[in-house]
Amino acid sequence: MNIYDLLQNNAGVNITINAGQLVEAIDYCVQKTKAEFEAKQVPEQYITRKTAAALLGCDISSLYRWNRDGYLCAVKVFGKVRYRLSEVEAVISGKA
Repeated sequence: MNIYDLLQNNAGVNITINAGQLVEAIDYCVQKTKAEFEAKQVPEQYITRKTAAALLGCDISSLYRWNRDGYLCAVKVFGKVRYRLSEVEAVISGKA
């Protein structure tokens, strides 16, 4: 049983540890938190202008104007214009 497990199971216990054990416990907590965070990350999805316009119910010319005005910005992916699906969904839901 490591220090982290001990603390999880017996939160009211007083313990004495040396500096090396403290570093080990902190490193373990950081690595575990990092792994949990990375597991929750969803890769960004990119959609074409045509798909974005269809989802938004607008014309492609509106997408050009919104990009120019900074309302919904396009990105270049391998030299092609794409829109982040998360940003398009934010515009649809009114959060943008």
